[in-house]
Amino acid sequence: MKIIFPIALLALLAAGCQKPAPVKVSQYPTTAKVDTVDTYFGVPVADPYRWLENDTSKETADWVTRQNEVTFGYLKNIPFREAIKARLNEVNNYVKLSAPMRHGDYFYFFKNDGLQNQSVCYRKKITGGDPEVFLDPNTFAADGTTRLAGMSFSRDGSRLAYLIAPSGSDWTHAIIIGTSDKMQLQDTIRNLKFASIAWKGNEGFYYTSYGHLKGTSRITAKAENQKLYYHKIGESRDQDQLIFGDDKNPKRYLWSYLTEDERFLVIGATNGTSGQEVYVRDLNDPKGKIVTLVGNQENDHSIIANQGSLLLMQTNLNAPNNRLVLIDPARPLPENWKDVIAEEKSVASFSTGGGKIFADYTVDVKSLIKQFDATGKFEREVELPGIGTAVWGGSRENEKEIYYTFTSFLYPTTIFSYSIESGKSALYAEPTLDFNPDEYEMKQVFYTSKDSTRVPMFIVHKKGLVMNGKNATLLYGYGGFNSVMLPSFSASRLVWLENGGVYAMANLRGGGEYGEEWHKAGIKMKKQNVFDDFIAAAEYLIAEKYTSSDYLAIQGGSNGGLLVGACMTQRPELFKVALPAVGVMDMLRYHRFSAGPGWAPDYGTADDSKEMFEYLKGYSPLHNIKPGVSYPATLVTTSDHDDRVVPAHSYKFAATLQENHKGNHPVLIRIETNSAHGASNLTKNIEGTADAFAFAWYNMGVLPPIAKEKM
Repeated sequence: MKIIFPIALLALLAAGCQKPAPVKVSQYPTTAKVDTVDTYFGVPVADPYRWLENDTSKETADWVTRQNEVTFGYLKNIPFREAIKARLNEVNNYVKLSAPMRHGDYFYFFKNDGLQNQSVCYRKKITGGDPEVFLDPNTFAADGTTRLAGMSFSRDGSRLAYLIAPSGSDWTHAIIIGTSDKMQLQDTIRNLKFASIAWKGNEGFYYTSYGHLKGTSRITAKAENQKLYYHKIGESRDQDQLIFGDDKNPKRYLWSYLTEDERFLVIGATNGTSGQEVYVRDLNDPKGKIVTLVGNQENDHSIIANQGSLLLMQTNLNAPNNRLVLIDPARPLPENWKDVIAEEKSVASFSTGGGKIFADYTVDVKSLIKQFDATGKFEREVELPGIGTAVWGGSRENEKEIYYTFTSFLYPTTIFSYSIESGKSALYAEPTLDFNPDEYEMKQVFYTSKDSTRVPMFIVHKKGLVMNGKNATLLYGYGGFNSVMLPSFSASRLVWLENGGVYAMANLRGGGEYGEEWHKAGIKMKKQNVFDDFIAAAEYLIAEKYTSSDYLAIQGGSNGGLLVGACMTQRPELFKVALPAVGVMDMLRYHRFSAGPGWAPDYGTADDSKEMFEYLKGYSPLHNIKPGVSYPATLVTTSDHDDRVVPAHSYKFAATLQENHKGNHPVLIRIETNSAHGASNLTKNIEGTADAFAFAWYNMGVLPPIAKEKM
């Protein structure tokens, strides 16, 4: 399939024209339609591209090939695409380190020399010496697309279970090794998804697993009937002991962990992404039974430590911003809980270390950390390097230091050590890269949404920006599942900023920036609030002359892909470019695939009630594409191995968009191979970012400075 580019346009680009005109795609691939109709509460709903849900069929594979031919044919003809990719490689080529983790006699940490596809796990003796390579995920697959998905060390550090994710899949398998010689101890444990592994001593571990998959596809197969087992080293998996779980609760997700002293086994259970049941077993009692601490999923709870026979639990029961309570498992009812640290105005998460309790508060989407003694008495506020995000994980009870990272939009991720005794932070490791933060500015603004709710947004750009409404602007959002979108550094984002672009991140309802009330204001029958917040963010940027509709791109992934899909179908004239990535686009069928059932507490399902069906259909991106409408220039992105948000969401959305769109803006789909829910390695990440930036600038008619330098 050829894409025709007018010769006059190419001549203008070669001459360095400041405003290249977007090109019309000459022809989209033909997508066959089938006569498939579902009926919901008496309402028929056609689904003519249902056949694209079959990810194993030759017809779907052929469709993917034809779509990619058109998309990459278009992208490769953007004159400055390769210049953007080259610059992305340059800015990402610096050493990146993780905070060290102490296990046994070693500190373990991750390091990427610059452009390695996967970061490498190193270790260094606590007593000193040079670091050595411990695990190199770049050796897991020839193309570097298999990643290390998790690590769980035994308490003494002598054994390790690590998870491998082929093509970045959510489905993983666990390999168990001795850390002294790295020799594998037994057969691989398979069929793990969203798995937790918790060692008891070094003789065995608890793990969550699914049984045999139903259906022929690992991508679309529902993850059901997860159970918790105990595995003893040296025994076959058939001998593993079932600890918790049954087939009566197929949608329930499980996880487990042990308190630091290994006295208590903690089990969490949920049907969604929030609201947990909590169970514990006292392992000091050979006859100890599993005790129910919380038997419903109405609130969020997490055991963070124990104090002898008592348990410290974070909860948002009667405290939407979280509090810390002490529980006696023998008297677990809420009326017996004792407050250790009360709820404050800002959302808190709690951790322990060195005999202290730490509260990490999100204050207007910025980190603030307080230190308390073991009884909850306030001791000090931790002095952070600036305004931004601290990733604070706590430490073990006998340690004297905590290692944490700090980052912001203009602050590359830096590692600090914190002395628990003195309260002082010291620089541990900082990156070296070609970036001068003094050339840029970051601000946080608050704007008003449709229902008068005050919503925060960060805006980043070069200093001296001319507020003329003509700045290429990338607006990002998520707004779901109680997730908090915090300021963080991205080397790739520098390419957008250094070429005069504006980056904005709106902290929408549905997220967790202001606790459970903020979250609940954007779920189920209130989901439209999230879209209204995002649309209002765009209108604010336009009203304040940062940009205009001709220079505004919107971007989001997963639930954020749903956000972009809903907003571009509700207000197509407001945006020039739409970049929905791995999005949930079919809100009537999302719960029928893979991890979809777990999203029902946030979204509701079309099977719940006629009212819920009508509400979902009212904003479902797939079902709100209208014939004859000119939609923004759209680059839908997904991956052929995405087993979280199945690619059929994006396939059907793109096919419907191509069928109905009227206008010169291209509406394309870019389908990554050997990747899952996002890029499976750095190379693919850079290529995808280059294509998104090139597509956005090109369709805005903007020739970025980097293009003029390279042309």
